[in-house]
Amino acid sequence: MRCPSAIADEPGRLLALSEYGLDEEKVLPDLEPVVHIAARMLDMPVAAVNMIGSDHVFFAASVGIGECDMRRDVSFCAHAITQNDVMVVLDATLDARFHDNPLVAGPAGVRFYAGVPLHSPSGHALGALCVIDSHPRSSFSQQDRERLKDLARLASDKLELRRLATAGQSGPFRFEDIAITSPVPILCFDHERRITFWNAAATAAFGYSTSEVLGWPLNAVVPVIDEHPLMEMIESLTFSGPSSLGGSVRETLGFRQDGSSFPIEMALVSWTHAGRPHFGAMLADITEKRNHEQELYRLANFDPLTGAANRNLLQRRIADELASGSPVSVLAIDLDNFKDINDTLGASMGDLVLSAITGRILQCIRPIDTLARIGGDEFAILLSQVGDSLRSSAVAGAVIDAIAGPIQAENHEVRVTASCGIASSSAHGQDTEELIGNADLALYQAKAAGRGRYFAFVPNLRKEAIERRSFHAELHRAVEANEFELFYQPQIRVSDRAIVGAEALIRWNHPERGRLSPAVFLPALEGGTLASVVGNWVFEKACAQLRMWRLAGNTPLRIGVNLFAAQFQSNDLDLHLANLMQRHQVPATALEIEITENIILERNDLTLKSLQRLRSMGFGIAFDDFGTGYASLSLLKDYPLTRIKIDKSFIDNMCISRRDEATVAATINLARIYDLGIIAEGVETDDQLNRLVEMNCDEVQGYLLGKPMPSHEFAGLLGSVPLPSQS
Repeated sequence: MRCPSAIADEPGRLLALSEYGLDEEKVLPDLEPVVHIAARMLDMPVAAVNMIGSDHVFFAASVGIGECDMRRDVSFCAHAITQNDVMVVLDATLDARFHDNPLVAGPAGVRFYAGVPLHSPSGHALGALCVIDSHPRSSFSQQDRERLKDLARLASDKLELRRLATAGQSGPFRFEDIAITSPVPILCFDHERRITFWNAAATAAFGYSTSEVLGWPLNAVVPVIDEHPLMEMIESLTFSGPSSLGGSVRETLGFRQDGSSFPIEMALVSWTHAGRPHFGAMLADITEKRNHEQELYRLANFDPLTGAANRNLLQRRIADELASGSPVSVLAIDLDNFKDINDTLGASMGDLVLSAITGRILQCIRPIDTLARIGGDEFAILLSQVGDSLRSSAVAGAVIDAIAGPIQAENHEVRVTASCGIASSSAHGQDTEELIGNADLALYQAKAAGRGRYFAFVPNLRKEAIERRSFHAELHRAVEANEFELFYQPQIRVSDRAIVGAEALIRWNHPERGRLSPAVFLPALEGGTLASVVGNWVFEKACAQLRMWRLAGNTPLRIGVNLFAAQFQSNDLDLHLANLMQRHQVPATALEIEITENIILERNDLTLKSLQRLRSMGFGIAFDDFGTGYASLSLLKDYPLTRIKIDKSFIDNMCISRRDEATVAATINLARIYDLGIIAEGVETDDQLNRLVEMNCDEVQGYLLGKPMPSHEFAGLLGSVPLPSQS
């Protein structure tokens, strides 16, 4: 369906359009600001004032428009002028009116459209103000609709000025005849600049009646003095011929009857009558335009939630300060574990906390400083004329202390800590991006050092960052080049010395540095974007190996696989593993998933639900590095565990430290009480092994019993008894 609904009075509409003196060749410069504001305010790549002719459409003003089909029967705006409100098409490919439209199916690729009709004073639809995108939108809010309608009123005022200017070319009588009923405030004045005509719209705008102002000097309502730019327009029209337009529109002030003033734009037309020049002035109240421009400035420079500056304004102010030669310091601030507030109390509560924190930070800085919110829970401070570390450190400490105090938000008391990084131009960079980057690097160090503290940038941090970035690039190459390999460390049942399992441990066969252990690259891998990819690769390789060993007759054998926190993010880990086990024809009971406390604490509820689903499917779940965290006992109660792995740090000293020995014994007893399996890691001496046997530990793992080894070497151990004899 392409043809829009018919217009009831199409001849009258075309006659009204003709009064504007527009055609396909004319673009109205006065409308250009309107379409630019529409595009920026509504975040659209294309905006236009589109006039609808008899069989074609043409743009009176546009931004972002390329080549497109200008036939009326395919125009979206030709549909929009048949409606009384904003016409919105969220996805043209799903709309029966437009899915096969050439503007949609062709090179223009229109997907989103919103347009509001523009009417003449007689009520005829002339065209539409529209915004367009080549991507669909999920919504176009009521606020967005109101903004578009406000801008349409501004465009209509501009068009009316055009209509009146065109009428002025036909002479004074035609001009005044149209001006009487025009919604635009209009006055006429003679060569002595005395008012000779005043319409009803001018009365509404200024408050003066026609009888009051006739004969008054123009200065009484519009300031026109010898130096004023409007004088140039008047003088140029005085000598330009019998009938002329006044060139560009000028901005000035209008004086109301109540003594107040308001911003207006003025356009002039002139004619000669009885040998004397006369002028018609069309006045447009631009208060609404000013409001839109101020809103655009706020949107472009300030965070709408907190009122703090945004990243753009922060960068501009830093650049200005540096260009002036003034020393500055930048503080990068990150709220620690703020995500927990949003997850547990809701985003609206998080917003209240962010607003409260903004107020506290502002109390710690001076009016000449700049506070910016540059991310969800990230802030930055520009300290103007501060280049020494003592003053910037004092501010950082004050900010951290202020944030740490209890926050009352609705019926909740919330506490938040913050970390801060500091960089100063005098020592840490004279470039805006470099200075912000250095503050971020210092923030990273502050968080790594324990959070709730500040750290000043030192040059070595950038060197380390470059090395990390290089290392991350190498990790990407390693994945693509298949440089990772799985090693297997035997897990031995104490009662009969049988190999009952293996822990799969990743190694990196680096082309230049040789084989790398996990300690070298796992921290970078866990904190990067490849964690989930590599984690899934480990599962794939381990399951394939399980399948091979089971086919060789080693049916009871299980493999333990360490899990990355990133693998919980998609919330479909259980489905992925179920498909994997089915594809390799291996039962879930043959795979044991090893988790650490930090993984559990990072995601809590999501992690718990995912682990519960995995356990119900038959997967074993081992708690790795047990005893090294503060929440271990509560996690034993809440999480669906099947095995505890005693951390190597306790095994190392259990024969010489009564406390470590007691910890190991208590952990084994806890496992018995909770009906969990138990395995001791890091067994390296006969004394350690003998003591664990005495404690009735189920299983052991360590260099004494077998180092991590390639799969073919591990296969050679199956069926043997690798345990040394007891002394």
